[in-house]
Amino acid sequence: MSVYDNSYSRFVSMAKIVLPLAALAMLSTLFLVARTVDPTRSIPFADVDVNELAREQRISAPNYSGVTRDGSAISIAATTARPDPENEHRVSATDLRAQLETEDGGTYELSSLSGQIDTQEGQAVLGGGVIITTPSGYRITSDEITTALERTEIESVGPVKAEGPAGTLDAGSMRLAPADDANEDGGFLLVFKNGVKLVYTPPTE
Repeated sequence: MSVYDNSYSRFVSMAKIVLPLAALAMLSTLFLVARTVDPTRSIPFADVDVNELAREQRISAPNYSGVTRDGSAISIAATTARPDPENEHRVSATDLRAQLETEDGGTYELSSLSGQIDTQEGQAVLGGGVIITTPSGYRITSDEITTALERTEIESVGPVKAEGPAGTLDAGSMRLAPADDANEDGGFLLVFKNGVKLVYTPPTE
Protein backbone atom coordinates (compact mmCIF):
# COMPACT_ATOMS: atom_id res chain seq x y z
CA MET A 1 0.00 0.00 0.00
CA SER A 2 2.83 2.39 0.79
CA VAL A 3 4.50 1.59 -2.52
CA TYR A 4 1.31 2.57 -4.36
CA ASP A 5 1.01 5.78 -2.36
CA ASN A 6 4.62 6.74 -3.09
CA SER A 7 4.21 6.11 -6.84
CA TYR A 8 0.96 8.13 -6.95
CA SER A 9 2.58 10.99 -5.04
CA ARG A 10 5.52 11.10 -7.42
CA PHE A 11 3.11 11.09 -10.41
CA VAL A 12 1.17 14.03 -8.98
CA SER A 13 4.37 15.95 -8.31
CA MET A 14 5.63 15.42 -11.84
CA ALA A 15 2.26 16.37 -13.35
CA LYS A 16 2.36 19.69 -11.53
CA ILE A 17 5.56 20.49 -13.38
CA VAL A 18 5.09 18.79 -16.75
CA LEU A 19 1.53 19.94 -17.53
CA PRO A 20 2.16 23.70 -17.13
CA LEU A 21 5.30 23.36 -19.26
CA ALA A 22 3.33 21.51 -21.96
CA ALA A 23 0.64 24.18 -21.94
CA LEU A 24 3.25 26.90 -22.26
CA ALA A 25 4.83 25.09 -25.19
CA MET A 26 1.47 24.79 -26.97
CA LEU A 27 0.75 28.50 -26.53
CA SER A 28 4.19 29.37 -27.87
CA THR A 29 3.56 27.19 -30.91
CA LEU A 30 0.24 28.92 -31.60
CA PHE A 31 1.86 32.36 -31.53
CA LEU A 32 4.62 31.22 -33.87
CA VAL A 33 2.25 29.60 -36.39
CA ALA A 34 -0.38 32.37 -36.39
CA ARG A 35 -0.22 34.76 -39.34
CA THR A 36 0.80 38.34 -38.79
CA VAL A 37 -2.14 40.72 -39.21
CA ASP A 38 -1.53 43.50 -41.68
CA PRO A 39 -3.58 46.52 -40.52
CA THR A 40 -3.21 48.16 -43.95
CA ARG A 41 -5.18 45.38 -45.67
CA SER A 42 -8.91 45.96 -46.02
CA ILE A 43 -11.47 43.41 -44.95
CA PRO A 44 -13.42 41.67 -47.76
CA PHE A 45 -16.53 43.78 -47.20
CA ALA A 46 -14.67 47.06 -47.62
CA ASP A 47 -15.49 47.06 -51.35
CA VAL A 48 -19.19 47.65 -50.62
CA ASP A 49 -20.25 51.27 -50.89
CA VAL A 50 -22.61 51.67 -47.93
CA ASN A 51 -23.64 55.17 -49.00
CA GLU A 52 -24.58 53.91 -52.46
CA LEU A 53 -26.71 51.13 -50.97
CA ALA A 54 -28.50 53.66 -48.79
CA ARG A 55 -29.18 55.91 -51.77
CA GLU A 56 -30.53 53.15 -54.01
CA GLN A 57 -33.05 51.65 -51.55
CA ARG A 58 -33.82 48.84 -53.97
CA ILE A 59 -37.09 46.94 -53.51
CA SER A 60 -37.38 43.31 -54.58
CA ALA A 61 -40.53 41.87 -56.19
CA PRO A 62 -42.83 44.90 -55.71
CA ASN A 63 -46.52 44.63 -56.58
CA TYR A 64 -49.18 47.25 -57.25
CA SER A 65 -52.88 46.47 -57.60
CA GLY A 66 -56.09 48.45 -57.64
CA VAL A 67 -59.46 49.05 -59.29
CA THR A 68 -60.08 51.84 -61.79
CA ARG A 69 -63.01 54.23 -61.55
CA ASP A 70 -64.78 52.41 -64.38
CA GLY A 71 -64.48 49.01 -62.71
CA SER A 72 -61.39 47.41 -64.26
CA ALA A 73 -58.91 45.54 -62.08
CA ILE A 74 -55.26 46.42 -62.68
CA SER A 75 -52.14 44.81 -61.25
CA ILE A 76 -48.46 45.52 -61.89
CA ALA A 77 -45.52 43.43 -60.69
CA ALA A 78 -41.78 43.80 -61.25
CA THR A 79 -38.51 42.08 -60.41
CA THR A 80 -37.00 45.16 -58.75
CA ALA A 81 -38.01 48.75 -58.14
CA ARG A 82 -36.08 51.82 -57.06
CA PRO A 83 -37.75 54.94 -55.60
CA ASP A 84 -37.05 58.25 -57.31
CA PRO A 85 -35.04 60.38 -54.84
CA GLU A 86 -36.62 63.54 -56.29
CA ASN A 87 -40.23 62.30 -56.40
CA GLU A 88 -41.66 60.13 -53.63
CA HIS A 89 -44.61 59.12 -55.83
CA ARG A 90 -42.48 57.65 -58.63
CA VAL A 91 -40.51 54.40 -58.84
CA SER A 92 -38.39 52.93 -61.63
CA ALA A 93 -38.79 49.20 -62.15
CA THR A 94 -37.35 46.33 -64.19
CA ASP A 95 -39.09 43.37 -65.82
CA LEU A 96 -42.61 44.71 -65.47
CA ARG A 97 -45.68 42.51 -65.88
CA ALA A 98 -49.09 44.16 -65.88
CA GLN A 99 -52.60 42.83 -66.21
CA LEU A 100 -55.77 44.78 -66.93
CA GLU A 101 -59.05 42.94 -66.51
CA THR A 102 -61.99 44.96 -67.77
CA GLU A 103 -65.46 44.87 -66.29
CA ASP A 104 -66.79 42.98 -69.31
CA GLY A 105 -64.37 40.10 -68.66
CA GLY A 106 -61.60 40.94 -71.13
CA THR A 107 -57.99 40.52 -69.97
CA TYR A 108 -55.05 42.47 -71.39
CA GLU A 109 -51.54 41.38 -70.36
CA LEU A 110 -48.50 43.63 -70.74
CA SER A 111 -44.79 43.00 -70.23
CA SER A 112 -41.67 45.13 -70.65
CA LEU A 113 -38.01 45.26 -69.68
CA SER A 114 -38.32 48.52 -67.74
CA GLY A 115 -40.73 51.25 -66.76
CA GLN A 116 -41.87 53.86 -64.29
CA ILE A 117 -44.91 53.93 -62.03
CA ASP A 118 -46.15 57.36 -60.94
CA THR A 119 -49.04 57.24 -58.48
CA GLN A 120 -49.36 61.03 -58.41
CA GLU A 121 -49.80 61.22 -62.19
CA GLY A 122 -51.90 58.06 -62.08
CA GLN A 123 -50.02 56.20 -64.79
CA ALA A 124 -47.38 53.60 -65.54
CA VAL A 125 -45.03 54.03 -68.49
CA LEU A 126 -43.60 50.77 -69.83
CA GLY A 127 -40.56 50.83 -72.08
CA GLY A 128 -37.69 48.80 -73.44
CA GLY A 129 -39.87 46.72 -75.75
CA VAL A 130 -43.49 46.26 -74.69
CA ILE A 131 -45.66 43.26 -75.51
CA ILE A 132 -49.46 43.29 -75.13
CA THR A 133 -51.77 40.33 -75.56
CA THR A 134 -55.47 41.03 -76.05
CA PRO A 135 -58.59 38.94 -75.36
CA SER A 136 -59.20 38.70 -79.11
CA GLY A 137 -55.89 36.92 -79.67
CA TYR A 138 -53.71 39.80 -80.88
CA ARG A 139 -50.09 40.28 -79.88
CA ILE A 140 -49.10 43.96 -80.00
CA THR A 141 -45.53 45.26 -79.71
CA SER A 142 -44.34 48.83 -79.17
CA ASP A 143 -41.31 50.69 -77.84
CA GLU A 144 -43.37 52.44 -75.16
CA ILE A 145 -46.85 52.05 -73.71
CA THR A 146 -48.65 54.20 -71.14
CA THR A 147 -51.36 52.65 -69.01
CA ALA A 148 -53.56 54.64 -66.65
CA LEU A 149 -53.96 53.53 -63.04
CA GLU A 150 -57.28 55.22 -62.25
CA ARG A 151 -59.19 54.54 -65.49
CA THR A 152 -59.19 51.92 -68.22
CA GLU A 153 -56.80 53.28 -70.83
CA ILE A 154 -53.76 51.88 -72.61
CA GLU A 155 -52.04 54.09 -75.18
CA SER A 156 -49.03 54.11 -77.45
CA VAL A 157 -48.17 57.43 -79.07
CA GLY A 158 -45.50 55.73 -81.19
CA PRO A 159 -45.60 52.98 -83.84
CA VAL A 160 -47.13 49.62 -82.99
CA LYS A 161 -47.24 46.25 -84.71
CA ALA A 162 -50.02 43.75 -84.13
CA GLU A 163 -50.29 40.11 -85.13
CA GLY A 164 -53.53 38.20 -84.77
CA PRO A 165 -56.26 36.10 -86.34
CA ALA A 166 -56.90 38.58 -89.18
CA GLY A 167 -53.22 38.99 -90.11
CA THR A 168 -50.61 41.64 -89.31
CA LEU A 169 -51.22 45.32 -88.70
CA ASP A 170 -48.88 48.32 -88.51
CA ALA A 171 -50.00 51.71 -87.17
CA GLY A 172 -48.55 54.99 -85.99
CA SER A 173 -50.38 54.85 -82.65
CA MET A 174 -52.88 52.86 -80.63
CA ARG A 175 -55.38 53.45 -77.83
CA LEU A 176 -57.61 51.24 -75.72
CA ALA A 177 -60.39 53.11 -73.91
CA PRO A 178 -64.07 52.77 -72.99
CA ALA A 179 -66.40 52.89 -75.98
CA ASP A 180 -68.50 55.97 -76.63
CA ASP A 181 -71.52 56.19 -74.32
CA ALA A 182 -73.68 56.41 -77.44
CA ASN A 183 -72.67 52.86 -78.26
CA GLU A 184 -75.40 50.68 -76.81
CA ASP A 185 -73.04 47.74 -76.44
CA GLY A 186 -70.70 49.71 -74.19
CA GLY A 187 -67.45 47.85 -73.53
CA PHE A 188 -64.05 49.00 -74.72
CA LEU A 189 -62.52 49.85 -78.07
CA LEU A 190 -58.99 49.17 -79.27
CA VAL A 191 -58.31 51.79 -81.94
CA PHE A 192 -55.31 51.94 -84.31
CA LYS A 193 -54.56 55.31 -85.95
CA ASN A 194 -52.02 57.33 -87.96
CA GLY A 195 -51.22 55.34 -91.05
CA VAL A 196 -52.78 51.94 -90.50
CA LYS A 197 -51.60 49.12 -92.76
CA LEU A 198 -53.30 45.74 -92.55
CA VAL A 199 -52.08 42.63 -94.28
CA TYR A 200 -55.06 40.31 -94.22
CA THR A 201 -54.48 36.60 -93.86
CA PRO A 202 -57.56 34.55 -94.80
CA PRO A 203 -58.36 31.66 -92.51
CA THR A 204 -57.27 28.26 -93.73
CA GLU A 205 -59.93 25.64 -94.26
